[in-house]
Amino acid sequence: MMISITILTKNSAKYLPQVLSALRSFEEVVVYDTGSTDNTLEIAHQYSNVTIHEGPFVGFGPTHNHASETAKYDWILSIDSDEVVTPELAAEIHSLELDPHQVYAMPRHNYYNGKWIKSCGWYPDRVIRLYNRKMTCFSDAKVHESVLVKDLHVVKLKSPLIHHSYANTADFLQKMQSYSELFAQQNKGKVYSSTAKAFLRGVFTFFKSYILKKGFLNGPEGFQISIYNANTAFYKYLKLAEKNRED
Repeated sequence: MMISITILTKNSAKYLPQVLSALRSFEEVVVYDTGSTDNTLEIAHQYSNVTIHEGPFVGFGPTHNHASETAKYDWILSIDSDEVVTPELAAEIHSLELDPHQVYAMPRHNYYNGKWIKSCGWYPDRVIRLYNRKMTCFSDAKVHESVLVKDLHVVKLKSPLIHHSYANTADFLQKMQSYSELFAQQNKGKVYSSTAKAFLRGVFTFFKSYILKKGFLNGPEGFQISIYNANTAFYKYLKLAEKNRED
């Protein structure tokens, strides 16, 4: 069974060589670029199995679906531009007898500061990424999108994706801005928010990440991730309160 890989990119040069090199055993890799100004496209052009499409970013879920529409094959393996398919995962995928009534989930190993983070809710982190586009697709969510399971059976694969989540503090700040803005846009007029709610969300998120999900076991990285999670929650709901007042 032939599989098309889809990858959304925008200024993704940092990890893209590693990501694409791990996909040489797949016939088609679709790079769907949403406005890179670095050398992302130059890197992509160096791989013979890569086809490049360009389009606007309209939220993660819809953009993933636009990317899948450009693919040659109905079986889609969607990965992020900072996720690396391990040789073990590639071999496991190639060995599958794919069933359109099934979707396939794989464990993800999330790294920060070069360390595999097993706390803060980052592990286990199983994500559904392999599916048949005739049977399902991604949700329309602008952020925190996922493949719609519907009545499909979820098959759990054993081999992991390697996810280079955040390289440094700048990555935290950039993604906090992006994700909080998309969250506020998505929930404007649908979910109540206020400064007090934003504050309480932030406090609870830190407690959940650092204490309940044992972020303290990962030393400085666990503390930094928990602070990031708390700030993201705070600014998500603060921005949402602002957007709700616009009307």
